[in-house]
Amino acid sequence: MKIKKMLFVTKFESLCYDALHSLLDMRKSGLEHVVFLNVIEREKVSMRRGKGYAKEDAVRLKEMANIRFIDWAENLFELGMEVGAYIEVSSLIPKILEVVDKEKPDLIVIGRSQKGKLEQLYSRSDITELTRRSPVPILVFKHLAEDKMVPAKLFERPLFATSWSNSSEKAVDCLKELGEVIGELHLMHVVDEDDLKSSDTHEVQSVRKKERTRLEDLCDEFAQKGISARPHVYVGDPETEILKAAREYQATLVVLGFSDRTALAERWLGSISRNIADKSVYPCLLFPVKR
Repeated sequence: MKIKKMLFVTKFESLCYDALHSLLDMRKSGLEHVVFLNVIEREKVSMRRGKGYAKEDAVRLKEMANIRFIDWAENLFELGMEVGAYIEVSSLIPKILEVVDKEKPDLIVIGRSQKGKLEQLYSRSDITELTRRSPVPILVFKHLAEDKMVPAKLFERPLFATSWSNSSEKAVDCLKELGEVIGELHLMHVVDEDDLKSSDTHEVQSVRKKERTRLEDLCDEFAQKGISARPHVYVGDPETEILKAAREYQATLVVLGFSDRTALAERWLGSISRNIADKSVYPCLLFPVKR
């Protein structure tokens, strides 16, 4: 799947034009259209005033967002790109899904969840909620440090942690189309420790070799698309091992499939993808389960 149209969801404070600019390398692989979305959440307008929702506040915020978007659009027009924009007073996730249904983007870009731990416990993070409900891949953009430094080349060293699930298959399809922007791709699979409890050394090694072979075969598939890829087998807790690999190989992006848990299980148990996307320092490209 090619990424031709991107939905860029911004609240401005944590996701601005410098972040968008760092993603424009994807033009080499087909990106041609960016749709901006700024959602002014009604309850937050009310909180700012310390009382009920005021229409004049929303109008002022919409005009401020419009000024920013006009400036961004002019930059993209100069690059020959198509641009669209939505500025709405609404709830964030329903409005994103509404725009996704209307615009049919190939990728959603959103910043790190701004909800606190207690709020996430009872309402789920925006990232979790969005991934559960959207058929579109989601790039959770993060700056590299507190000074808001933007990664120069987001796709220079992506780490793709495959679980061999159907969401991982969807990730493979997308990554194969990004050969013009990917520097070196690191592929990894985390083996469950329970699969290595045999006292037979040969049996333990056969598990490792099996997964290594699958990864090498996948590397060959990427090589046919002009993408240099390296295989890695890790053992242990998936979340811990994925973050360990990201540090060891200095990943610029972590690519993950998202689990297909029920809403209740997702809320109380969380998931590997959610935890890494919400809590880690790495930008994350998340692929929902195929529907």
